[in-house]
Formats: sequence, structure tokens, C-alpha cells
Amino acid sequence: MYYQLPFKTGRYIVEEIGEHPNGVLVQVLAVVHHPKQGDLHAPGETDVFFHERKALAYKEKRIVHPNLLKPHDGELPDYNVSLKEAVSRLEDKLRAENTPYHQQALAALNNLKEEYRHYYHIIF
Repeated sequence: MYYQLPFKTGRYIVEEIGEHPNGVLVQVLAVVHHPKQGDLHAPGETDVFFHERKALAYKEKRIVHPNLLKPHDGELPDYNVSLKEAVSRLEDKLRAENTPYHQQALAALNNLKEEYRHYYHIIF
């Protein structure tokens, strides 16, 4: 069975692969929403440490609380396709407004796209 897992500012499709004393061990199979860029404690600000957040990797494992897992009813997309689509949706959202924050977030996302090209051979 597949689940959706909100993790930090992203959302993923995962599968449970084991039990753990601190929760459930899951592995990432697809990306639903790419993590937001920037400082979460100062949203929209650029004069702070600007965090560049990668999506969790394919088959990356996490121990999570079982209450965070919600059943995923749809099909399981390919990880690379899901990552590319999640990045594109975030880019579209960031391009909709032309503020210093949105520009810096787009720059961070472009850096991540280079990493994704290198590691996953995704062409954006």
C-alpha cells in the first residue's frame, strides 16, 4: 500500500517497509510537492539565511510517525517524472509574482535543477 507523507515543506508518495521503535520506516517513491525554498521562519524574506531545499531522493528512507501517513489512492508515478512535474509546478508558482523572494527562490530552484540533472539525468 502506498501513502502520502508530508515531510518538512514537501509531500511524497511512500511505502512502508518496516517497523521501528520510534515510528514507521518508509521509503520515498515519488514527489507530489517540491519543498519550498527560503527561510520558513521568515517567509517571503530574502535578507535571512536562504535555505535551498532538495526533494527527498528516490528510495530514501525515513522514520516517521504513523499518523503522518495518509493512504494514496492514485497510481504510482515514476520518481523522475514526478520530480520534474513538482519542480515545474513550483517554478510556475514562483514566476507568477516578481518579488525579490520569488527571484531568489527561482535561483535556488535552478541550482537544484542542475543537481537533479546530474543525479537523475532529468532534462527540464
